[in-house]
Order: sequence, then C-alpha cells, then structure tokens
Amino acid sequence: MKKERKTEKVRPERRDADLFISRDLSWIDFNSRVLDEAACLANPLLERLKFIAIFSSNLDEFFMVRVAGLRQMVKMEQDLPDPAGNRPSEQLAQLRRKLERLLKRQAELLQEGILPELETRGVRICRPATLPGTVRSDLAGYFRTQVLPVLTPLAVDQAHPFPILNSGAIEIAVSMRPEGGEHLVYAFVEVPEVLPRFIEVPDGRPGRTFVLLEELIMEYLGELFSGCELEEYFPFRVTRDMDFSVEDERADDLLQSIEKKLLQRRHREPIRVELLNNTRGPLAKWLRNEFRLDEQFWYHVHGPLHLKQFFELVGKARLPELLEPAWPGVMPAAFSEHSSAFDAIAARGTVLVAPPFHSFTPILRLLQQAAEDPDVLAIKQTLYRVSGNSPVVRSLQHAAENGKQVTVVVELKARFDEGNNIAWARLLEESGAHVVYGVAGLKVHCKALLIVRRENGAIRRYVHLATGNYNDKTAALYTDLGIMSCDPDLCFDVANLFNVLTGYSSPPSEWRKIAASPFDLRRRVSAMIEREIRNSTPDRPGRIIAKMNSLSDEKMIRLLHRAADAGVEIDLIVRGICCYKPKPGQENVRIISIVDRFLEHSRLFYFFNNGDSEYYLASADWMYRNLDRRVELLFPVEDEKIRSVLDRLLAFQLHDTDKIRRLLASGVYTRSMAGSYTDARSQYNSYRYLKRLADEEMRNVTGEALKVYTSPAPASPPVFADDEEEAEEPREEE
Repeated sequence: MKKERKTEKVRPERRDADLFISRDLSWIDFNSRVLDEAACLANPLLERLKFIAIFSSNLDEFFMVRVAGLRQMVKMEQDLPDPAGNRPSEQLAQLRRKLERLLKRQAELLQEGILPELETRGVRICRPATLPGTVRSDLAGYFRTQVLPVLTPLAVDQAHPFPILNSGAIEIAVSMRPEGGEHLVYAFVEVPEVLPRFIEVPDGRPGRTFVLLEELIMEYLGELFSGCELEEYFPFRVTRDMDFSVEDERADDLLQSIEKKLLQRRHREPIRVELLNNTRGPLAKWLRNEFRLDEQFWYHVHGPLHLKQFFELVGKARLPELLEPAWPGVMPAAFSEHSSAFDAIAARGTVLVAPPFHSFTPILRLLQQAAEDPDVLAIKQTLYRVSGNSPVVRSLQHAAENGKQVTVVVELKARFDEGNNIAWARLLEESGAHVVYGVAGLKVHCKALLIVRRENGAIRRYVHLATGNYNDKTAALYTDLGIMSCDPDLCFDVANLFNVLTGYSSPPSEWRKIAASPFDLRRRVSAMIEREIRNSTPDRPGRIIAKMNSLSDEKMIRLLHRAADAGVEIDLIVRGICCYKPKPGQENVRIISIVDRFLEHSRLFYFFNNGDSEYYLASADWMYRNLDRRVELLFPVEDEKIRSVLDRLLAFQLHDTDKIRRLLASGVYTRSMAGSYTDARSQYNSYRYLKRLADEEMRNVTGEALKVYTSPAPASPPVFADDEEEAEEPREEE
C-alpha cells in the first residue's frame, strides 16, 4: 500500500489520462500505418514489398531501444504510470497483443499476396529440395565453393560455453549425435550477412528463381558436421538490447567511452527471440532454457525471418515496371541561374532547398565550392548522420587540406551510427579539421553550416540550416526543408551557437532570430502558443499548424489542449508518435499522419499571430529529449516568396485524401487504402509544384510565377465526412 501511495504522489496527473496516448503504443500504431502501405493496392508490387521490409526494420530498432527500456524499468521496479496511465509492465503486455496481430497480418500480406503475385511475374523463391536434380547439383557446387568456406560452426559443450550470438543475424541451431556417442551435442551456425541472402538459381524457367541462403545451408548442413548424425535443426534470430547511455563527464573522454560501449553491445541481454511458427521439440526447449527469456519476448513467425533483407529481392527482381517511376530531384532556379552557390544565395538573400523534391546537389555544391574558393576562410558544421562514403565529409577534408579553418561538431551518440561517426571523425582530424566530439550531457542534433568568406575587403557569412541530416543517401528518401541565407542576423546567431558548442561561451540572453534548445526553444514555442490563446476570439480564432515527426512532450500536449479549449484552430501533421489524445467533440483540432513513398521528416510550424503570420523550420520535434536534452535549432522563414511556397506545401498535406490517416477521439487512426491515386496525393503534388515553380522561374514567366508566389495564407483544412462512415471501422492496432 505504501508503494501505491508513492506512485500516486509521483504521478498525480493520471486523472488526465484521457488527454494522452502512451508513447510506445503510439509508435506501434505508426508502424501499423507503415504496414498499411504494404496492403495498399495503389502502390506498385515491389513498393509494397519495400514496406514489408521497412516495417521489420522499424520493429528491430523498436525492440532494441524502446522495448528494452520498458523491460529495464520493470526489472528496476520503476513500474510507474506514464501520463496516459499505463505502467511499463502494462505497455509490454499491450505491445505483445498488438504485435501478434500485426505480425500475422504482415505474414498474410507477404505469403498470400505479394509473393504469389511476384511469382506470376516470374520471380520465385524455392526450397532447394524442390529443384530439378541438375540444378541441385549446381547449387551444391555453389555451396561448397562460395558458402562453406565462410561458415563457422560454434559447438556448445563443457569446453565451449554458450556463444555470444550476434544481434539481428539469422542463426541455425543444431542438435546431433557424434559418431559412437550416446548424448546429444549442440551447435550454432550463423548465416553470414556478407553473402547474398537471395541466391539466383538458373533452373531453365522464364523469370528468376531464388533460394534463401539459410535454406541452402540447412540443405547441406551435414557437410559442416561430418561424422555426426543430425537430429534437429532450425533457423532463429535473437535481438539484443542495443541502447546505451554514456556518462560523458568530460568531452575528451567521450570518444573512448563510445568505443567501449560499442564493443560491449554484443554482450547485451537478449530482448527478443524469433522462431519459425512450426518450431517445436527438444532443441527448441533446450534453446529456451539457455536464453532464460520471459515467454512474452519469444515470437513465432509465419514465414521467413529477417524480412528487412527483402530489400535485396526488390533490386534482384529487375522489374522496374513494378516500382514507382523516379521523381528526379529538381534543381532550384537560383542554382540554375548561377554557377556559384555564393552568387545564387547573395542574389536571392534566402533560398529554399527541399530534398528529395529538390536535388541535394546545391548543398554539396556549396561545400565543394567553399573547399576550393580562396576567399573562403572558415567552415563550421554540425554532423549527426552522414553516409558511409560521404561527399560532405570529403569536401570538409578537402577544405582542411586547402588551409581553411574547418570545425566540425560531431555527434558520436547518434544511435546506431556511432561507429560510422567515429571512423569519419578521425579522417577529418587527420586532414587537419578541428573536430569537437559533441557537448557533455547533450546530443547535438541541430543541422547547421556556417561559411565565412572574404568579399570586397569585408567579411561575409553564409549559412545553411535544415530540418534533416547532411546525408546524401537519406536526402533521396526523407522529405526535409532547409534554407541557404546570407542574412546578417541569422549568420550572427549561428556563429554564436558554434561558439557555445566549441568553446566556453554562454548562450546570449536573447538571440536575434533563432531559438535553440536546451536554452530557449521550449520557452519560445510555448510563448507563441500562449500568444495564439490570448489572441483567439470566436470571430477571429488563433491558428496553429505544426508539422513534425513526433509529439510526446507532456507540457506541450497540455498547452495544446489549453489552446484547443480556448478555440484556437489547430492542425497537427505528425508522422509518427503522437501522444496527444483528442477530446470527443474537439472539432477545432485535427491530427493527421502521412505515410507515403518518402519518409516525412521535415519540421514546419505556422502561427497566425493575429494576422501577422510567422513561419519556422526546426530540427526539433516536440519531445522532451529535443526540447530539454539536445542542442536543436528553430529558425524563422521571413522571405515572402518562400513563405508562400510553404503555404502551398502545407495546403497539399492538409487536403491529402489519398495518404492521410486521421487520429480519432478514440485514440485510433483511420485507414487509407486507396486502390489508385488521385490528384490529392500530397507528396506528388509537392514534387510537381516545386518542379513547375523552378521551370517557370527559369522561363521568366513572371506573371504566372507571381500568382504562385502570392497564394493566400495556409488554407483552412478540408471538412471531412463523418469518420465512422467514411473510414473503414478502426481496429485496435490501427
């Protein structure tokens, strides 16, 4: 009883549980929307297969981080309710129920829909035993020459303890009797990820036939254990708790701390074991005894394991007609008019760059030209995630080798990219760049580039600020927004921010234009919401449009509910986690999620401000970690032409009836299962609009361009039909 009283004292806000949705349950709903895309017949077949793989990839990370965290809280007896009133133990149970339904649906979509339809198009996955004899002979030769030399059997006996199995890899468990032995012995064989998972087999039939690597290994498993009689064998997969925290008391110790933690990841506790659905018997029982993992973390899978690797099949199918046509990135007109990125920015003052609808090339060109330009004196940049062979890093290296003052703030704690970041950070140091390994106690998540250039005997600064990473690979997959500018006040603020990050400078009491967490970003955003509340009247209500990846901060949600109660018109475009639970009858609040071809990754905020509208882009979602525990940036968009473009992009999303899902007062999302796409698909409209805009600017059709630029303030959201009639009846997992 005492413990229960303590819980109520810590969480008195449980009485407001009707205002909140639990964070991890909301994430599962997001991944359910991803799975919906695998069922959407408007998507070409291989695009649907991609979403099967994305769903599994997302789920792996969810177990490694979020499920592991919930289990850890239960083990540490920190089983306290969240604002939605759910304890970690209760969330784990609810997650299990939701996941069982989702995994069953995923298997049905793959096994009964996508793979059979692929087979009608000539793409087959076969078991080795079903192939003709001559084909099997060739396959055996492939196994002995290409696969067998890579395999390493790991025995388990008195001399060989239970091995540390790699997280995420497919393993084959084996029980056998040695020649002349009476007792069973056990071993594991890892399916090596350095080899192709899908092995093409020329069997004489039209199209392409593939064999899964684990099936091939099991077909010839006896060759690994000569002299033994195999009893049982089956594939399985273990996922480990891969999250870790670093007590970075001193920044110069951070690199070694991260490297040490990375080495320890292989030894982290298992958090999930996946088996094929028909896996039973003594070997399975032995495996359960060895792992000693609670039953709720064992999953029986209908069909192949590790569906993330089906991305490989998408490429090997070689059926471009089953993929969506490419949308080549548009070159913003400013960079078509000027060969120099500096001239393009100076001519416009501020330029919008919106990958992947826009090409990522202008950002790369700016860095490449800065590295070569003798008038460029210094380059400062934050880097959170970059690609493995990054042209961004190469340009920074080149700049340092050319004698520029290059300073790079590297975030080593970017989850699952720590090793990659360490590798290229060292390359930058070897090239002569100053590398700052983050900030003690905080993640540096802002995206900022500052270039200092000598022009006509004076110093001029240029900035690029964005909502997304400096990653040329994800720039083709994630929607982001950024600006390039030579605005003196904006550049002044960013220069001061770098002084805070790299030295001992304190943040200013007030920035000229930006806001930055953990200093004042929460305060600035809260003040703007409060302003909408004060200004809102029945005849002239306040207006907020907030587009972000996740909304989970308790204080922000409470403030938004206050704004809604005050009559403020609120549109929330939240791709993933949304812990705001609409009140029944709260018609002035509309919450939508868009899942489509590109991952919605931009953060864009609009405040009506009594007619003097304000627009902001940010690197931060409205989550506690972004507002209080990371270095993030919020920056204004003041150029009227760019604001007009942002209006149009928001209007496309608010009026999308093809890809949006609406969050209902019941806490579930409607489904979007279009059989074909219409003119309302927001991502395609955004691409088409930005392309037309660039073409018109290049043709100097000023009249038509002016019409585009002078579009009205963000359009009112469409009036939807009654959700219960228009949408498919919501299911709990949606």
